[in-house]
Amino acid sequence: MEAKVSWTGTSGMSFLAETGSGHAVLMDGAPEGGGHNLAPRPMEMVLLGTGGCSAYDVVLILRKGKQDVRGCEVKLSAERASTEPKVFTKIHFHFVVTGRNLKPNLVERAIALSHEKYCSASIMLAKTAEMSHSYEIIEDLTLASEHDK
Repeated sequence: MEAKVSWTGTSGMSFLAETGSGHAVLMDGAPEGGGHNLAPRPMEMVLLGTGGCSAYDVVLILRKGKQDVRGCEVKLSAERASTEPKVFTKIHFHFVVTGRNLKPNLVERAIALSHEKYCSASIMLAKTAEMSHSYEIIEDLTLASEHDK
């Protein structure tokens, strides 16, 4: 995996991040740190990446388990150390999984597998942060299930 991060100039603290897969994202700092608050902070990107990694796993595991998953959202709340390095010390993941006839035990298992085996980001952050999770299931009755066919 490769990436490149380039400072965009001398008038602030914005950085252009380019991934090896050809995508780009802007990052910026807080005004008190010389930034202009134009984009997410780098540590917010770490948190976003962790949420994306885990949500990806949950959807994939549920699909492989023949669950009719139609939506997956994860809300993250994190705390950081008060002194440098300001690592994450606590991260809570709250999953909202939408689907038809989803089995709670399979949703719980998918989340656990992500956090214990598959999500490299959350497993790495667990070295410094206390991790916790919760979930809720929302029944989607809008369309016929693809499994009803």
